[in-house]
Amino acid sequence: MEAEKGALATVDETELPSDRVADLVEYIVCGLVDDEDSVSLDVTDSEGSSLIEVSCSEEDAGRVIGRKGRTIKAIRTLARALGQRVGTSVEVEVVG
Repeated sequence: MEAEKGALATVDETELPSDRVADLVEYIVCGLVDDEDSVSLDVTDSEGSSLIEVSCSEEDAGRVIGRKGRTIKAIRTLARALGQRVGTSVEVEVVG
C-alpha cells in the first residue's frame, strides 16, 4: 500500500499546474462539440502563467464560443478559478 502512495506522489509531482486546468478545459470542450477527435489543446507555460489554445473544427468553434461569447467566457471563468487554486494564471483562447 505504501508503494502505491509513493508512485502516485511521483506522478503528481511531475504534473504541471496547467495540466490540471487543460484537462478541465478539454473535458468541457469535448462535451460541447460533435467531432471530439478534432479537438486539440496547445498549452504554453511561462513564468507563473499559462496559455491554453483550443483548436477544433470550424463548425464546432461556434458552439465553444457560444452566443455573444457566453460559453467561452464561462470556460475561462472555470479555468481561471482552477488555475488560482493550483497557483497559476490561465488564459484560454479558441483557434477555430
